[in-house]
Amino acid sequence: MGLPTALENVVNDFAAAPPELRIELLVEYSEKVPDLPEHLAADPGQLEEVEECQTPFFLTTEVADDDTVTVWFDCSPQAPTTRGFAGILSEGLSGATTDEVLDVPDDFYNDMGLAEAISPLRLRGMDAILFRLKRQVRERVTG
Repeated sequence: MGLPTALENVVNDFAAAPPELRIELLVEYSEKVPDLPEHLAADPGQLEEVEECQTPFFLTTEVADDDTVTVWFDCSPQAPTTRGFAGILSEGLSGATTDEVLDVPDDFYNDMGLAEAISPLRLRGMDAILFRLKRQVRERVTG
C-alpha cells in the first residue's frame, strides 16, 4: 500500500471492522488527537485552516532534523467525524519520515471502508486535509 506502518495498522483496523462499527471507531480516533504544544497554542496563526471542512479545522506540520514529521491539529471536539480524521492522521503519520508521508496515496482511506460509513462531502474534507498536510511537508523539505 505504500503506507507508514502506523497508518497501515489504522487502515487495517478499520478494514477489519464491520461497516456498522466504523463510525464508532472513527469517534474513538477523535479522542486520540493530542493537544497543541504550548508554542502552537500560544500562536495559532502558525496553523493553516482547511476551508473545505464543514467545521473549523486547522493543521500544521513540523519536520525534525532527523527527517521525521509531526502533525498537529486543532479541531472541535463537537465535530467527531472530522476530528476522527485528525486522530487517524496524527497516529498514522507522526514519526513517519517525510518520504513516507509524501508517498501516502491520496485515497488511502478508501481501503478503510469509510465510504460506506460517511458522506462523500466528509471524504472530500479528508482529501483536503491530506493535501494540505502533504503540501506543508513538501514545502518544509524544499525550504
